[in-house]
Amino acid sequence: MQWSVEWAASLLWIARAWLFTALAFVALAALLARFTHWGRQFTRLAWPYFTPRRSTRPLATAALILLLSIAGVRMNVLFSFWNNGFFDSMQALDAGRFWFFMRLFVLLAVVHVVRVLVAYLVAQAFEIHWRTWMNDRLMDDWLAGSAYYRTQFVAAPGDNPDQRIQVDIGSFVAFSRSLAVGAIEAAVSLVEFSVILWHLSGPLVVGGLELPRAMVFIVFVYVVVASAIAFRLGRPLIRLNFMSEKFAADFRYALIRVREYAENIAFYGGEAVERRGLAQRFAAFIANLWAIVFRSMKFDGFNFAVNQAAVVFPTLLQAQRYFAGAIRLGDVTQTAQAFDQVQSALSFFRLSYDGFAQYRAVLDRLSGFVAANDAARALPALAVGPQADALEISALELRRPDGAPLLHALQLRLAPGQALLVQGPSGVGKTTLLRALAGLWPYVSGSVRRPAAADSLFLPQRPYLPLGTLREALAYPAADVDAARLHDALARVQLAPLAGQLDREADWSRILSLGEQQRLAFARVLLQRPKIAFLDEATSATDEGLEHALYELLRRELPQCMLVSVGHRSTLAAFHTHRLLLQADGRWRLEGAGAPARAAGAPLR
Repeated sequence: MQWSVEWAASLLWIARAWLFTALAFVALAALLARFTHWGRQFTRLAWPYFTPRRSTRPLATAALILLLSIAGVRMNVLFSFWNNGFFDSMQALDAGRFWFFMRLFVLLAVVHVVRVLVAYLVAQAFEIHWRTWMNDRLMDDWLAGSAYYRTQFVAAPGDNPDQRIQVDIGSFVAFSRSLAVGAIEAAVSLVEFSVILWHLSGPLVVGGLELPRAMVFIVFVYVVVASAIAFRLGRPLIRLNFMSEKFAADFRYALIRVREYAENIAFYGGEAVERRGLAQRFAAFIANLWAIVFRSMKFDGFNFAVNQAAVVFPTLLQAQRYFAGAIRLGDVTQTAQAFDQVQSALSFFRLSYDGFAQYRAVLDRLSGFVAANDAARALPALAVGPQADALEISALELRRPDGAPLLHALQLRLAPGQALLVQGPSGVGKTTLLRALAGLWPYVSGSVRRPAAADSLFLPQRPYLPLGTLREALAYPAADVDAARLHDALARVQLAPLAGQLDREADWSRILSLGEQQRLAFARVLLQRPKIAFLDEATSATDEGLEHALYELLRRELPQCMLVSVGHRSTLAAFHTHRLLLQADGRWRLEGAGAPARAAGAPLR
């Protein structure tokens, strides 16, 4: 073999193989996307990243990965021919050729190592960039249109979205690259080493019938039969891997809930109940894990036996020709190497079946996550229009998820400076009314006009305090607020001692009592000065005196701010100009302060 010529031929071969493989891969991907369910799932998740309309970098990087992979196959071919020449020189006792091949090995090894390192760097950079993009996209998709909240109302809400974003995205990206590259390398290796094996293979007489190029046919039949059996053994792994991810996420979520509600559990003394619940979830995970172990033993044991048997096949088939002097020692070693490469290439899908099973589970989970977000955004929502200086509600109908009426044909109008107190027995839909006004409740019809989101603020009974500093918790959802204003707001809601801890990072929802958290929420109202504020029992954890002081503070500091409050205490009436009384049958009554009760549905004047 003329190695100087072979180097040039290798470069030309790599270029042609790269072009042909790229075109074949694109065509195959298009067919899979059109005719297979999982192909459509992949396209929906991945194509927005690869589309040239967004950026050409992902496709260019994928093309470079493909080029380096094909170069790796070619390096294996060169090592195959080096192996032949090296052992031939030893058989011939040719010291000159022996040292020539040793020097050649150093060159091949250096090129191979450099290619491997560059391929690793490019592949990891590709995965990191793709994962970053997918993480941003799916987080935006989850948060858009309040899908993170409204998915609870869809038929298939999808479990554990945190795991799907944090874990499944990484698995999707890694599997997509590794399986695609592995399949391409297997296909190219199959073609290249089949040609080598064809030239090295001789006839085999079986039962009086001569089989020409026997080794090529034997390896194909051997692997096809073994793959068919392996696929049958490994098929249950798809479902088992899917359930493994689900059970693990359920167990992790249960642990998080124990931490989140630690105080409640401690007050109830519910440790034994929580322990049983955790044990049940963990037992389900372990039972599924054992099922994976036993199924994998069958699958991997069969594959191991097949691979071990394949080790001696080429040597046995070539032994007779070698001892007869028809071939040399180098031909035998190259035959074994080519046979192994062809067998490995043909066995790629068999050996990677477990990986494909996990990949299918990841595809199902991510596709289900995206579908649930789309379904959540497709749910009906109250038509909320802009109205800078009023709250106008027209023909508002609220229903329970089962269709039972909560509120019938509500009609009212609030002007700047006015305040509405919503009261009624528990379960009549007071908080649900606020959810509907926020655009969160899907079982609703009618229309609402109110100030824009930037001029509106909702205060739930239990305020949300984000992870981070107290400064960020106090300013939420604004990005930044002047320190002097923060100090002043804390002092006005009787939380002045916290002013020195504004830059302390902590889980403030665990440090502050519920009453302190509610006062912090009132400080947010002072800081953001909305045109309308919705308060859902926002002072339930304070005493009546403190409640009086907080409401009086709002009415004094924000005299033009419209208030919509949900509360049970009669003392709240003094701070509201109107009261809406809800009843269990969907009827309602609207009263003005100091005026006789109005008829249901009568608009405010």
